[in-house]
Amino acid sequence: MYAEPYPLPTSLWTTPSNDSVVWTAYTCKNNECLVNRKHKEKGFSDCKDCFDLDGVEKTRWAASGGNYGGLDFSIDEVLATKSPGTIRIGLDIGGGVATFAVRMMARNITIVTTSMNLNGPFNNFIASRGVVPLYISISQRLPFFDNTLDIVHSMHVSSNDVAALLDVYIYRVLRPGGLFWLDHFFCVEEQFEEVYKPLIESRGYKKLKWVMGKKLDRGPEHREMYLSALLEKPLNNSW
Repeated sequence: MYAEPYPLPTSLWTTPSNDSVVWTAYTCKNNECLVNRKHKEKGFSDCKDCFDLDGVEKTRWAASGGNYGGLDFSIDEVLATKSPGTIRIGLDIGGGVATFAVRMMARNITIVTTSMNLNGPFNNFIASRGVVPLYISISQRLPFFDNTLDIVHSMHVSSNDVAALLDVYIYRVLRPGGLFWLDHFFCVEEQFEEVYKPLIESRGYKKLKWVMGKKLDRGPEHREMYLSALLEKPLNNSW
């Protein structure tokens, strides 16, 4: 039998009932399995630990710096780059279990989170927390009108996706003066200078923050790197 969600604000940081999900399509058959899979899955995965609301999610975006040489921006330092109250609505692309939206909700900012149910009931989990999921892939056109959103955030975007993000998603829906927070984008070092840096700069974004660091989880021989950047869409000639 379906279980009613926890009421706000309890739902924001409480693992939902197992009875809120049809588990047939997933390897895990309950939320306890999702929480514990961080101990069982090997290799890199940007969301194998995100169902544990008492783990890394508790501190994500709460403070700047962290263990990544300045790559971790806090929400408050990002919001401080704009006049108070001017960041009101936005989008988080591939936002895991929507902790970004939950933190923004605490600051009276409405965020819609796109997520696919890739071996986990992400959309159910997001909705159970009390924020809005959008079941859509990176290849689909976003259902937002042009030049309307104050902020767009995306974390752990790979090099294969950044071109589509910049040209199809971000620039179109972001209003002039709006913020694009590219959070831990990763690629091979040589490709960054030759392809991705020129691509990012081609749109004319103002660089409010720009921090690079090495990505070492697969080994230094892969020569991978991270970029965290806060970019402001131009106010002029950007319609």
